[in-house]
Amino acid sequence: MDAHETAMKRRCEKKIHAAREIVRVFLCAGLFLLASAGLGAQTLPLYTRWVNYTQANGFPPGEVFCVTVDGDRVWAGTEHGLVLIEQDHIKKIFTTKDGLVSNVVMGIAVDHKSGDVWIAAFGGASVYSGGQFRNYTSMSSGLANDLVYAAAVQDEYVWLGTAAGASRLDTRDGSWSIFNETNAPFNEPWVYSLAVTPEKVYIGAWGGGVVTYDLAHHTWRPYTDPDGEMEIVLYRNQGLIHNIVSSVVYNADTKMFWASTYFGLSGYDGSQWHNYLTKDSGLAANFVNAVRARGNEVWACTQGGLSELDYATNTWTTYRPDKKTGHGEILITAPDGKQRRLETPTAPAHSYILSLEFQGDDIWVATAMGLSHGIREQKSETTTKEKFHESKRN
Repeated sequence: MDAHETAMKRRCEKKIHAAREIVRVFLCAGLFLLASAGLGAQTLPLYTRWVNYTQANGFPPGEVFCVTVDGDRVWAGTEHGLVLIEQDHIKKIFTTKDGLVSNVVMGIAVDHKSGDVWIAAFGGASVYSGGQFRNYTSMSSGLANDLVYAAAVQDEYVWLGTAAGASRLDTRDGSWSIFNETNAPFNEPWVYSLAVTPEKVYIGAWGGGVVTYDLAHHTWRPYTDPDGEMEIVLYRNQGLIHNIVSSVVYNADTKMFWASTYFGLSGYDGSQWHNYLTKDSGLAANFVNAVRARGNEVWACTQGGLSELDYATNTWTTYRPDKKTGHGEILITAPDGKQRRLETPTAPAHSYILSLEFQGDDIWVATAMGLSHGIREQKSETTTKEKFHESKRN
């Protein structure tokens, strides 16, 4: 082999070595990214610590129907009165003896401008202002019905959802307006839930779907189950999953509204519906009492646990007490249906969840057996004992 051939061979060997080195670098980078993604998925902050308020520590017995956060104060509605928690301690339980219209409190809304607290109850509505209650009933005001399920504050207006439609109080002049099947597109005027924005009111009706009211144009728009089937879902994502709506919420971060029903969960982004059932997602149960949302988090309060959907990744996380041990059980369901189970020393007070509210990173959860305060772990914490169960959804 002459000198020219030798030089050519060396140049070829160098090129091959360089190509192999490039491939090696890209492979290493790819593996690093995959590993990083896996580690990221494993270190997402979870709610690993729970503090429960039950009859054992002075909280009223039975179901907690609703919970609302007002800064450092937490208000909870029970069948035995209105509970105020400050600095993690029960400060006061308000009842009819204190002037509350009824002990069965179904909804709470805070007017952040005035500090007034509006209460929806089975017996009418109350406002707690300046340390005193002022009550409203169908006999003493323009309230449509005394079975009041929800309250919402929208600037100078207070909206109240009743068994006979939605009532609106103008706090400037004390005038009332009633919206029902006579002047709005209600298939059923049994208003279970209210959500307000500066532009719209979202009304969730039991048997009537979702109805929205545009304040600027004074127009209504109904959203109902298009297949009309009460017991089954014929086509996925064709529209609202069911007309029995228990709760509605608007997420300003994603510009979507979400509706919980007794037959699944629905989200609407303005053009497409996104529906979820237990058979095709990580939703704990199809019977959903309430929904809350912020950012990419969608929380479903179900009869089988508290389920969180990470809307961006389609990953589900369910929190509930383990039936055998009483410890906390966290089920993480990936988009492909594989599940991972984690165990925590503490758990929500019960797996039947009725409502939820955010307090910074923390959450307050209304259950069938008390109120639970969920505290989110820091990313550096390793307080969970992992038990992995790789299994496909049925």
